[in-house]
Amino acid sequence: MKEITVSELKEMMDEGKDFQLIDVREPNEYEFANIEGELIPLSTVLHNAGKISRDKMVVVHCRSGKRSGDAIRMLEQQHGFDNLYNLKGGITAWSIEVDPDVPRY
Repeated sequence: MKEITVSELKEMMDEGKDFQLIDVREPNEYEFANIEGELIPLSTVLHNAGKISRDKMVVVHCRSGKRSGDAIRMLEQQHGFDNLYNLKGGITAWSIEVDPDVPRY
């Protein structure tokens, strides 16, 4: 599985790169802390595969990287995606390494 670090993601954001950021956590987690990704909870990700780009890089994240990894595996196996990157360490790593104002839980 392809991965991207939080510092690489921050650099992409700062440079205005064209990519899609998907958050596979639950709505209550998203309300508590988010980094402006599009919310598609893990339980709905296969049903919402049509909302995920096939034409550009897609970064998928959760709290720590496990659920996003699960989402990527399902999307690759069942829908043939090949442009998905797991955010290593998830939003927790983002809070530690990039923006301490993002709450951790």
